[in-house]
Amino acid sequence: MDVRVKFFGGAQSVTGSRFLLEIDRFRLLVDCGLFQGLKTLRLRNWEDPPFDVATLDAIVLTHAHIDHSGYLPRMKKLGYNGPVYCTSPTADLLKVMLLDAAKLQEEEANYAKKKGYSKHNNPQPLYDQNDVEALLPQIHPIDFHVPFAITPEIGVSFYLAGHILGAAIVELELRGSHQVKKLVFSGDLGRKEDPLMYAPEPRTQADVLFVEGTYGGRSVPEMNPVARIGSIINETFAKEGVVLFPAFSVGRTQNILYYLKMLFDLGAIPSDVEVFVDSPMAIAATQLYVKHHQAHKVSQEQLSNDNSFINLRQNLIMVRSHEASVYLNQKRKNAIIISASGMMTGGRILHHLTNRLPNPNDTLLIVGFQAKGTRGRRIVDGESPVRMLGHGIHVKCRVEQIDGLSAHADQTELLHWLRHFESSPKFTFLVHGEIEGLRDFQQKITDELGWSAIIPDYLESYHLFKNI
Repeated sequence: MDVRVKFFGGAQSVTGSRFLLEIDRFRLLVDCGLFQGLKTLRLRNWEDPPFDVATLDAIVLTHAHIDHSGYLPRMKKLGYNGPVYCTSPTADLLKVMLLDAAKLQEEEANYAKKKGYSKHNNPQPLYDQNDVEALLPQIHPIDFHVPFAITPEIGVSFYLAGHILGAAIVELELRGSHQVKKLVFSGDLGRKEDPLMYAPEPRTQADVLFVEGTYGGRSVPEMNPVARIGSIINETFAKEGVVLFPAFSVGRTQNILYYLKMLFDLGAIPSDVEVFVDSPMAIAATQLYVKHHQAHKVSQEQLSNDNSFINLRQNLIMVRSHEASVYLNQKRKNAIIISASGMMTGGRILHHLTNRLPNPNDTLLIVGFQAKGTRGRRIVDGESPVRMLGHGIHVKCRVEQIDGLSAHADQTELLHWLRHFESSPKFTFLVHGEIEGLRDFQQKITDELGWSAIIPDYLESYHLFKNI
């Protein structure tokens, strides 16, 4: 058995994760993400894939975030008819997230056409909801800790990665004629002390390891996010403003609701504050925490009563319709709005930003990693005006960022997870990170673990095993 890997995404960037394994003649893609952020990366979504879709045999996903799954409908559109394996919570999330992604692309294409700010006469989405519906029958849900075989020579197991609901560490067992080899993909690893998700499960053996490095270059200082969020909210309300959270619909939104509930219970913020969740996808995803209660820390009993992070008594208002979302523009004070997307690349958040950024009384509270080239990163870096929906919007509101709410393990936590391996893998690939942070992470691994680690580049290929 000969084994090669080719890096078609998630290499020196935090988006577009796609790793192609060639196991003799069997072609297996681990993750199938959409590129986001820098224009040079986004344009890759529209290019023909650098591999023959017709020859791809199977896809395995680590989790449902769009930068790991969002290219799937495009693959279907290009002719992929094989299986997509993932955990059961991820399978349910995909139905919600991919349909939402398609709907947003359709809406943005139509809006660009209507307003005339696209360079294309007839702008089109990368894929539409019909492409997603056609893909869904190909998704095969698998439970955590239940080994399954893709072929007699390729076994797969999923382990808890934390990060978001359903996120998995993928362990591949390759059974050659002479040897058995183990490949481990970390996926996106969560925090050691996340309020909702379990810590990433340790793995002890790997011949080849692929580990993410989103925060590989730094350790997030320990802090009390509840106190900091409460302070920012109260300071904003003292100015008669509104707090706007850009948040990923899966993971970050639920964490914010959890912390807001703590603040209400402590009496740390006004009891009559309205909390608007303006994301149909976030609403649907939150309900999946009830269905898949075994995949996170919140018990089924807690989820079924008013003590749940889902139930903020009279404070929580789920915004489902576009008309109700537009109505939020009239809210001028003492309100909290949570809306997607987390990096402010698209979705309803754009209309809220257009309305809120020019208002010095409002606060934009950023609680997640902002990749290079994204609108969120430009705002964090102080850019003003910021281009949005064909217009330049001046940033006059207060902008705050809290790193402690990230769903990604930081450098210290990543090294802690790596220390569980009993010996150095033959290959350790550092993926899903920006180059500066990955280089720092690489040096830390060498200094503290004595391992060598590789930072692959886009389109690079490595021969992992020969004649095993």
